[in-house]
Amino acid sequence: MNTIATEKIEAAFETRQETKLVFSPAAPTKLEELDIPRSLVEDLMLRYLYTKGSSSIRDLSQALKLSFPLLHELFQQLRQKQLFEITGMEGSDYVFTLSGIGREAAEKRFIVGHYSGPAPVSMKSYNDAVRAQVVELKVNRQLLKETLSELVLTNKFLDQLGPALASQKAIFLYGPTGNGKTSVVNRLFRVYQDPVLLPYAVEVDGQIIVLYDPAVHEKIDTDITDLDRRWVVCRRPCIIVGGELEPNMLELQLEESTKVYAAPLQMKANNGMLVIDDFGRQILSPRYLLNRWIVPLDRRVDYLTLRYGLKFNIPFEMIVVFSTNLDPNDLADEAFLRRIQNKIYVEAVNAEVFDKIFHRIVYERNLPCEPGSVQVLRKLCLSLGAKELRACYPFDIVDIIVSIGAYEAQPIEINKESLKRAVKLYFTKPQAPPKE
Repeated sequence: MNTIATEKIEAAFETRQETKLVFSPAAPTKLEELDIPRSLVEDLMLRYLYTKGSSSIRDLSQALKLSFPLLHELFQQLRQKQLFEITGMEGSDYVFTLSGIGREAAEKRFIVGHYSGPAPVSMKSYNDAVRAQVVELKVNRQLLKETLSELVLTNKFLDQLGPALASQKAIFLYGPTGNGKTSVVNRLFRVYQDPVLLPYAVEVDGQIIVLYDPAVHEKIDTDITDLDRRWVVCRRPCIIVGGELEPNMLELQLEESTKVYAAPLQMKANNGMLVIDDFGRQILSPRYLLNRWIVPLDRRVDYLTLRYGLKFNIPFEMIVVFSTNLDPNDLADEAFLRRIQNKIYVEAVNAEVFDKIFHRIVYERNLPCEPGSVQVLRKLCLSLGAKELRACYPFDIVDIIVSIGAYEAQPIEINKESLKRAVKLYFTKPQAPPKE
């Protein structure tokens, strides 16, 4: 993305960030204000002390993301039960450790589970948050151009993609390989310019589901001070999976050693985007995935199951993007395709777009280029390639030329001869049939 476009998008984001959050729960300061069982907080306190040895109430507050007054109240009650022993003071704050009775109680809690991180929110609070933060995306051609400015795209394609995004419904990108589908989906999340709240974890029937994942969620620093710290301010999530997608990634996964559940992909992607790239090339069959999500896509509700059989529902509020090189009619039946209203064919590029891509690459890499090279490349690609121009050809072939120069320790120059050499390496030769 060029600098100007980046600045525009970031400035827009900062403007939206300064506005009041749509969902902004206040931190509970009393036990009766908690939306989770009090016993669960007691368990977290005991486990934390068991692993750390000692703590102050302030440190405990930071670890569990609960307010000092609430934990001070609970500390006093557990102290009366002789579960804690005071070992010192930090100003007006207690430093304490587990008593013998407290250690026995903590060991019993560890049999149930090892989680001692930020306190979870209730499933009701999570569902309310997701529904309150449903995307209200205002997208137009200019925003899309800035968002996807690293790519050379036609207005025709942008005017198909824009309404699809505005609809907030599933999108099916299909067409021949090498024309930018993956490049587009890798950048689509940039259209989101407002923050959302995600909980560190969610409680269901006394069980903990860890939701916040720093590998896929981008935390935002904010000056909001009165917010319930069990929630994290993040950019809207965009999760992209390809051939590595497996059936278990769509369900709750219980970590046997810790007895804590990991949230499935669609739960992590709520209030954002979930991209299934290279759809049809996963270990799981397309039919399995389509049957799994036919109800969520239609009703915007998904159903999950705990290990012991308890079922519950969560919102399915995200844009699901399927990207494939295969024929959609070979992957899904009419009933499923009907639920994906936006089907966008990403066609092979024409000569004008091909030339723009080539010249942009040459310019950005500051490579010497002989006049007429792009015409030479087009002819070579059409004669040796797929009989149609692909957006990936200029990128890939210029990469080969650069690699040849690095190998031979020679100055890099794009000309007729270097293009011919690179193209021979890039395209396969048709094999003669074996002699009988």
